[in-house]
Amino acid sequence: MSEEHQARRRLRVRRPSLPSAALAGMSILLVAGVVLPAPYVIEAAGPTFNTVGSIDDKQLVKITGAKTYPSDGQLDLTTVYVKGGPSGRINSVNAVLGWLDPTQAVIPEDTLYPPETSGQQVEASNAAAMTTSQEDSVAAAMTYLDRPFTTTLTVHAVVHEGPADGVLRSGDEITAVDGKEVTSLARLRELLDDAGSKGAQVTVRRDGKSVTEHVDLQRSEGSSRWQLGVYLVPDYDFPVDVDFQLDQVGGPSAGTMFALGIIEELTPGSMAGDKHIAGTGTIAADGTVGPIGGIRQKLEGAKDAGASYFLAPSGNCDEVVDHVPDGLTVVQVDTLGEAVNAVEQAAAGNVSDLPSCGTR
Repeated sequence: MSEEHQARRRLRVRRPSLPSAALAGMSILLVAGVVLPAPYVIEAAGPTFNTVGSIDDKQLVKITGAKTYPSDGQLDLTTVYVKGGPSGRINSVNAVLGWLDPTQAVIPEDTLYPPETSGQQVEASNAAAMTTSQEDSVAAAMTYLDRPFTTTLTVHAVVHEGPADGVLRSGDEITAVDGKEVTSLARLRELLDDAGSKGAQVTVRRDGKSVTEHVDLQRSEGSSRWQLGVYLVPDYDFPVDVDFQLDQVGGPSAGTMFALGIIEELTPGSMAGDKHIAGTGTIAADGTVGPIGGIRQKLEGAKDAGASYFLAPSGNCDEVVDHVPDGLTVVQVDTLGEAVNAVEQAAAGNVSDLPSCGTR
């Protein structure tokens, strides 16, 4: 048989009909998708928690050591449910279904987790971030309310080849700069900026002794602030005790709403009025509100929970524009003071003059 004839015979081999081929292909994809893990994670709206309410019959934010006041409103922190990642990867079918759902986000796994990160490491990191966020929220609330507290700043690590490399050590407690007491991170920054290019005499408590070292300061690229080149861990001594009942949620993004809840409980009257307000954002001890991940899913969660207003970090505005659910008013905030004002204006039903990330 000639090669031409063999070729013609191959071209005449009967193909299955298009619908049959499509169904067969889909079946194969479905089977493969169930078995093969996909390198993606799915973010969906998680539950909300009222920071001036209760969970499992326990007050979510319980304050002792000072008089507290009830609130008639709700100040909800919002969460994101993450499916996939090191704790249990999703399959391809889950990824496809997530892509088809406009309320969910399917993102590459390595954008959230470094390679070879274990599920235990993720849980430990999220728990540590939540603890830090809670402590910073108390510090921010105390600062806003002008209730003094003390801060001990301990060197966690020294930046390699930074100005403090070989001078300061891990475990050093910074007590003074140029003979002036360091009582907070803000005060340390102020003293370092005063020292500037001449460098600073930094006094630390090391192995139970007071030691003073000269450190040549530097500015990081794009910053006007002078830095030591160390990573610091703050240890606060507050005038009140704050106990958080939220063990099942991790990460730093509840900080702003925690701080608002603390201020609400320590302030006479109901700052939120009878309004249902939700929000998100990290918080620094100085009251700076920072951006977070999963903002669109948190907007959906707030809407599902019945909130009328949502406080969003200005750093997330690009993700919010044109993705605000109907019936939800978004107010952008940069500081805890702006967040307090937004809550007060929402209570009065007067947020029209406040900055908004946008609506659809």
